[in-house]
Amino acid sequence: MALRKYALPTCVAAAIASLGLAGGAHAQGYPARPVTIVVPFAAGGSSDILARAFGASLAQRLGQPVIIENKPGAGGIIASDYVSRAQADGYTLLFGTIGTHAINAVLKKTLPFDVSKSFTAIGRLQDGPLVLVVHPKLPVKNLKELVDYARANPDKLSYASAGIGAISHLGGELFKSEAKVDITHIPYKGGGAAMPDLLGGQVELMLETIPNTLSSVRAGKLRALAISSEARSASLPDVPTFKEGGLSGLNVTTWTGLFGPAGMPADVTARLNAEITKIASDPDYIKRIEATGSEVAKPMSGDQFAAFVASEVTRWRKVAEAAGVQPE
Repeated sequence: MALRKYALPTCVAAAIASLGLAGGAHAQGYPARPVTIVVPFAAGGSSDILARAFGASLAQRLGQPVIIENKPGAGGIIASDYVSRAQADGYTLLFGTIGTHAINAVLKKTLPFDVSKSFTAIGRLQDGPLVLVVHPKLPVKNLKELVDYARANPDKLSYASAGIGAISHLGGELFKSEAKVDITHIPYKGGGAAMPDLLGGQVELMLETIPNTLSSVRAGKLRALAISSEARSASLPDVPTFKEGGLSGLNVTTWTGLFGPAGMPADVTARLNAEITKIASDPDYIKRIEATGSEVAKPMSGDQFAAFVASEVTRWRKVAEAAGVQPE
């Protein structure tokens, strides 16, 4: 009986110890097979291109293939939901964006997941600054002249967006608020759909991503006045930031980041975050990302990235409410 009395605690202790060893062994054996990164948008788009550039670099560092799987639909909700329900072992990850993890949380009344609880925030990957472009017919050469012109001509200017709730819409509303100007919003069904009217002068300005405007700016068909990032863009180095132009509240980027399902092992998350940090300093990777008009984000820890995402939800909810945009 004495033996049986003391054998049970010993077995329990051994079992607990073995579980602890198993938990600590995750990162040592990870990854033992290919890793899949799910992209919420179609192949060939800007998110897909950025994800594939990152995936190629991550595969080199992990020593395992990284498979890019496109699951477009519902503004990124389909892919996000898929990853939120996946096994939390680090083999199914999500290429998340400001749209999937901030804008959707603001503009959708219900989601099949909770952006703050259903995912493990692993790290921030890239930033895509917006550029304020105007039609050359406007008699303005810089941001100050545009603000002065808009104030002198209230309600006579209009700005295009990719649609209600798009970052080009919310960014435009933030610009109006920061600059204290009245400009009419003209929504389109996508950024590409807005370009013909912008180039034709039917609408005078737009806050849009650099890839969608760069060729027109370089051809002189549009005039770039300001960049929404903290520092000037390598793609448009002569264009000052909004902060340089006196509007410090317009630090806006269409960021991307790596997420996994909630409950991922901490050591696997830490391994992936460490690889993101190393990749961010690789000159070849930086060159590939900058060639797309985006920038490599300053590395963050997983906790810092989670806090950043939460702050983005709060920020854009305030902008949407001020603009009268109601969740659907």
